[in-house]
Amino acid sequence: MNCWEILGIEPTGDRRRIQDAYEQQLKFASEEEARTLEQAFREAVGDAPAPITAVTDSGQPERQAHEEAQRPLDANEGQVVREVVIQVKALLNDASRSKDPGIWKAILGEPPADEPPLRHEIGRQLEPQVRPMAENGTFPVSVAQFLGDWFGWFSVEEASEIEDEGEGREPGVASDQAEQPPQMVNFWPAVIGWIVGLVILTTLFGGMGGG
Repeated sequence: MNCWEILGIEPTGDRRRIQDAYEQQLKFASEEEARTLEQAFREAVGDAPAPITAVTDSGQPERQAHEEAQRPLDANEGQVVREVVIQVKALLNDASRSKDPGIWKAILGEPPADEPPLRHEIGRQLEPQVRPMAENGTFPVSVAQFLGDWFGWFSVEEASEIEDEGEGREPGVASDQAEQPPQMVNFWPAVIGWIVGLVILTTLFGGMGGG
């Protein structure tokens, strides 16, 4: 198997394309496969140094970031997690402040609580209490969407999107109510009353004329 087959692309002199193929294959490679990919890259670009794997906002490739998020926490990190969880539970007791997405972001986004391993553990501890509240509409859409995105609770994001679509509909009005045909108005009582009144007036004026 030559270097192009290992990289999964056709022979090319485009270094950017070669590097993209190398980095894509590297995401799912074992340690041994990574060495093979590095050698294939060197051959493909003429023995140039292998590129450093592209760094994302999380600081690591997707596979490595997932492994990093799952690692055990040290004592200091565990203390940070406990403090954040305490702050969140205190926030839940304040109905007004818990509806402010800025306060949630300030608590959960404060370093080092925003690092993947700590975020994962905070989400694990808060999920049984906070996730149902976010899904059943206890929080505003902005808070529910933030929590769903921050902790990867996709069902929360979907629920907030559905709730967002339903905004603008009058409270207490069923969606099928607008489809009901207009009710017919019965004018006969009014007509009969008008005729009776006219007869009475005619009789009165007739009696006055006769007198």
